[in-house]
Amino acid sequence: MRRSLYLLLLLSLLPGAAVAQEDGRTVRAGSYVMLLTVEDAIGPATDDYIERSLARAAAEGAALVVIRMDTPGGLDTAMRGIIKNIINSAVPVATYVAPSGARAASAGTYILYASHVAAMAPGTNLGAATPVAIGGGFPGGDGDGEEGPQQGEPETPAPPSEAEPATPKSAGERKAINDAIAYIRGLAQLRGRNAEWAESAVREAASIPAQEALELGVIDIIAGSLPALLQQAEGRVVQVQGGERTLRVIGLPVREVMPDWRSRLLSVITNPNIAYILMLIGIYGLILEFSNPGAIVPGTVGAIALLLALYAFQLLPINIAGVALILLGVALMVAEAFEPSFGMLGIGGVIAFVFGSIILIDTEVPGFGIDLSVIITFAVTSVLLFVFAIGMAFKARRRPVVSGMEQIIGSEAVALMDFEEQGSVSVHSEIWSAV
Repeated sequence: MRRSLYLLLLLSLLPGAAVAQEDGRTVRAGSYVMLLTVEDAIGPATDDYIERSLARAAAEGAALVVIRMDTPGGLDTAMRGIIKNIINSAVPVATYVAPSGARAASAGTYILYASHVAAMAPGTNLGAATPVAIGGGFPGGDGDGEEGPQQGEPETPAPPSEAEPATPKSAGERKAINDAIAYIRGLAQLRGRNAEWAESAVREAASIPAQEALELGVIDIIAGSLPALLQQAEGRVVQVQGGERTLRVIGLPVREVMPDWRSRLLSVITNPNIAYILMLIGIYGLILEFSNPGAIVPGTVGAIALLLALYAFQLLPINIAGVALILLGVALMVAEAFEPSFGMLGIGGVIAFVFGSIILIDTEVPGFGIDLSVIITFAVTSVLLFVFAIGMAFKARRRPVVSGMEQIIGSEAVALMDFEEQGSVSVHSEIWSAV
């Protein structure tokens, strides 16, 4: 017993080996602050990056996770996944809109509201949280044609009591708006932040700078740097999964965790342009394999590309009508190659292909559209490949053979002399032995 007491006393004196009890939770004194960076549109890759980083932070005993954010918004499903991970995290999470000039628009506003600590750098802004998938903001006023604030426009909103309600045009728009309002108000109540302004950010697409956000109780801290943020966060009591936690972060090392190969790969293939290109490479490869059985390479490359595209599409908001139009366009262009129709099938195929490509991604979220130049490039490539290249190949295949032994079969021969069973004949100016 005495030896155990001596051992515990010795361990408590060793630097880095000390432990402390805080609200029933053991916290290693040698823990650290984990820094994550989000600098683009929020999508499936961002969700995966933050989810696995929070799990790692909990396993390693991090004292705080800081998400340094600069985003124009993102996909609703990815945003909600991130928020679920933050709410259920055993490690406190601080979302920090930085550096100066950054923003937390749309989905970024919801994530900021969900975080245990909400911070902004001077010269940043947040807001404009109207769901853009249903049109990107609604006109305000009483419906007499006067327009209200639009998505993405910085403004100083009127006090909530004076803000006029928006008038969504359809039941679907009202449903989406009301759902978003209820969601962000719930987050505001969970963290004790300004719920009225949160509603105006959704209903009126309101946007405010950092100083005003602090005055209205939307955020907790304004800090010009990460050390300043940690200085102000010191001693704050936050509610995490399993109980309260008092932040003790001054003097702790900051460890930046960048996306690993898995997150980077997911980010690449869930880029709508890349997913679109993978889908077309897959279709082209399979068509070439079926038209030339045994080629192997086109089929193998096409199958891999198509599987990657299908995986990306199940994570992205895809319009099924767009996929159907693309497939119809490809089929019509192939039909033009098989059965020339004076260009009618080819023209119809190009039109279906282009319109399907335009409506393929069913969202208006910035960063999740297919670039028009990519669509035009692949439309022209498809025409050249299917209508001209494959068309010429099939025409050449249907032409009669003009050389070799295959051409001899069925040809007429002239006997050079009389013979009964075997002798010499002339075929295409060549002398052959014939039976």
